[in-house]
Amino acid sequence: MELERVLNMNKYGLPPKQGLYGPQFEHDACGIGFVANIKGRKSNDIIRKALTVLVNLDHRGARGSEQNTGDGAGILMQIPHAFFENECAKLGFRLPAEGKYGIGMLFLSHQRDRREKCEKLLEKIIQEEGQTLLGWRTVPVNDASLGETAKLTQPYIRQVFVAGSPGFDHQLDFERKLYVIRKRAEKEIGVKCLQEGGRFYFPSFSCRTIVYKGMLVPEQLAEYYPDLNDPDMEVALALVHSRFSTNTFPSWERAHPYRYLIHNGEINTLRGNINWMYTRQSSCETELFGEDLKRVFPVIDQNGSDSAMFDNCLEFLALTGRSLPHAVMMMIPEPWSNHESMSDEKKAFYEYHSCLMEPWDGPASIVFTDGTLVGAVLDRNGLRPSRYYVTRDDLIVMASEVGVLDIPPGDIVLKERLRPGRMLLVDTEEGRIVSDEELKQRIAAEHPYRQWLNQYLVDLEELSPAGFITGAEGESLLLRQQTFGYTHEDLFKILEPMARDAVEPVGSMGNDASLAVLSDKPQLLYNYFKQLFAQVTNPPIDSIREEIIFSVETTIGSEKNLLKPQPESCRRIRLKAPVLTNEQLARLRNVKLEGFKAVTLPIL
Repeated sequence: MELERVLNMNKYGLPPKQGLYGPQFEHDACGIGFVANIKGRKSNDIIRKALTVLVNLDHRGARGSEQNTGDGAGILMQIPHAFFENECAKLGFRLPAEGKYGIGMLFLSHQRDRREKCEKLLEKIIQEEGQTLLGWRTVPVNDASLGETAKLTQPYIRQVFVAGSPGFDHQLDFERKLYVIRKRAEKEIGVKCLQEGGRFYFPSFSCRTIVYKGMLVPEQLAEYYPDLNDPDMEVALALVHSRFSTNTFPSWERAHPYRYLIHNGEINTLRGNINWMYTRQSSCETELFGEDLKRVFPVIDQNGSDSAMFDNCLEFLALTGRSLPHAVMMMIPEPWSNHESMSDEKKAFYEYHSCLMEPWDGPASIVFTDGTLVGAVLDRNGLRPSRYYVTRDDLIVMASEVGVLDIPPGDIVLKERLRPGRMLLVDTEEGRIVSDEELKQRIAAEHPYRQWLNQYLVDLEELSPAGFITGAEGESLLLRQQTFGYTHEDLFKILEPMARDAVEPVGSMGNDASLAVLSDKPQLLYNYFKQLFAQVTNPPIDSIREEIIFSVETTIGSEKNLLKPQPESCRRIRLKAPVLTNEQLARLRNVKLEGFKAVTLPIL
């Protein structure tokens, strides 16, 4: 069928780039939540409660013209060992001890020959990576309640079971090997499979967690996956997500959860984040992966949504030596530069890491887990609020809003909300909620970041002012203004009030000037660049909060190895603002610092 052909042209079930549509502009605005036992006690009740939370987030999701075709719903949880032990025994193979095997959840083609070809190739990669294939399981599904669009595009769902080799000292070593297998399979099988009209996608491949998801409405999830109704399914934590694909396409693959997170909101800085991650791959090295590291590149799958790409980066950072909370702090830093009460140690942490990578910024509420830790964080503005309850019997419930689970008031010991830039973290191994202050102070104290910054980070004002360029005047000034496209309106409506009153000029009715690409008049290079902004509404930021949250500081200099923090990684020159005066430009042109060289290029 034509619709099936179009939807299968992209691994995420999306049309290819065409006209004004580009898959890279996909965004979500959704309902998120998690339920966990703080002490790590596993029970079927956690899954039951998580599914109830999901159904109560139905209004946060979306549907198409068919009321029984949803934008997406899913659950991410610990691997329920007892359940899979029983299921695999029925299929004739035994599982090793908990944590010693991994499960790959796979979306495959319904065409048997294509599916089996992909499975054989995956088995070959597993063997080449020194791991043991235990067996396959076809995931039972019930599509009776699905709409026609969801049925038409549903995948054939299989689970592959892989035993870890005895040489792994730690569960995380096995998790890294499963990551390498998955990334190899995505490149070596997935691309070819798609070219031949097949399907190949891993919702999850882990020895710690598993994902059940699809192009469903919330109440369909447990009906579609009968596994979720089995009383042997016992976990200590579960994350759920109800998707609203903001003016974009839903698909089975783009339903949340992803492998480490669920996300409500948008990443507005996405294009820069992707480009920088791609660029810095060339300098990445770590003994944790060795030669395997090259096989997992590129880190970011650009066919994914903003949430999927965020998940790609978070997964990479968490598997290359940093703790999961540390990785989240790097990607969504607190507003630190103008924060008067923040400790210097924590400020130094954020300042140092700003030299390593840029924030993934935008209105967002994110819940993340590695199967032991489960946490949540808000963007620095707090534009996607979330709330949580803690009960007497060690249950914690967090969601996009209150009222997602009926809890007797007498059982509640704490009601709280996520705060901008703050982190909620539950450690089910230690059996406690780790406070934001304790967690971040511990991570900030891992290295002498302030000492490194004092040694290597230099302010532009500290550079020698030799070779100062005087400003233009008279005819020379007029010539430059004409050359660089300044108009009478720019001078008197914009620049004059800024210079005279030190305020931003106020206008109304928008800007009716032609876009540079459509204009008949000659245009400067920078007129062709336009800001990418949020597709969903955000409340205005008040001026008091704006002063704390926003910063225009930037640093210049070559980047070092992202995966191995060293003192020299912050060898940068700090600019208080990206707009330079002639004097500041002269300082940069005459820089005589170790590790820096300035060359002037003509751009006429």
